[in-house]
Amino acid sequence: MSLAPRAVLVHRRTEYEELLARHGTHGQAAFFLSSRGRSIDEVVGRHDRTRQALRDVAAAVPLTWRSSRVERADLDRFLFAPEDVVVVVGQDGLVANTAKYLRGQPVVGIDTDPGRNPGVLVRHRCADAGRLLRAATAAGGRAEELTMVEAVADDAQRLLALNEIYLGPPGHQTARYRLGPDGERGPGEAQASSGVLVGTGTGATGWLRSLWLERGSTTGLPAPCEERLLWFVREAWPSPATGTSRVTGELGRGQGLRLTVESDRIVVFGDGMESDALELTWGQSVRLGIAGTSLRLVT
Repeated sequence: MSLAPRAVLVHRRTEYEELLARHGTHGQAAFFLSSRGRSIDEVVGRHDRTRQALRDVAAAVPLTWRSSRVERADLDRFLFAPEDVVVVVGQDGLVANTAKYLRGQPVVGIDTDPGRNPGVLVRHRCADAGRLLRAATAAGGRAEELTMVEAVADDAQRLLALNEIYLGPPGHQTARYRLGPDGERGPGEAQASSGVLVGTGTGATGWLRSLWLERGSTTGLPAPCEERLLWFVREAWPSPATGTSRVTGELGRGQGLRLTVESDRIVVFGDGMESDALELTWGQSVRLGIAGTSLRLVT
């Protein structure tokens, strides 16, 4: 007998909860904000809307289903199951933060603050939660398969991301490495830069687009469901020992970009989650390419 679906509600601490954790009481938090020209009322209002949204979504879970909740800070310790339907209640970025821990489970994005969030990934309102949960498990339910990017190190460490993966120095130093197509004979071009960014179509509205505009690239940005990635080297430095001939490109399905570390330490993280990063040292290599899994976003 198969298990009933489980609705997993993903959320993050509100700004108000973070203020209370830092200052201890509502009054102290209000004083802190007022000293900086802000009112705590707007912060409490957003907190109340978020908590109400969580209650509304929890109430919409079918009675025969199981349910669970997980906070963003605990995602790396939460075990998602194949039968889960993941409901992200919050901002677009929270969907990206969650995506790297999933393996094909359907995701429903619920916007807790319409008009304030762009709503690119959290496209729905609380009132739609019940219908979307049922649709997520129904045959023929509509969903978009959003392309993801992965980094696989030579020691089998693996990292997934929905928007982009960044490889670079942990601070403001220069990263040194060799870069070239995966499978190419030879060590690749020696480079010194502030890092490499490999992004998807979903990430084409953020950091990837900034680099694309800065370079005046003639390569079109990928669409979210398109199996194509763009990559850019940030601030490559030309010198007698390092080159700048490979600073941008695109990757299709089956193609890869290989980076071999030639400095003490390089970090690899996805979608801004620096707390969950890979660390590579001298001589290690990592391959970047389209991930074998995608984010199944219920529409």
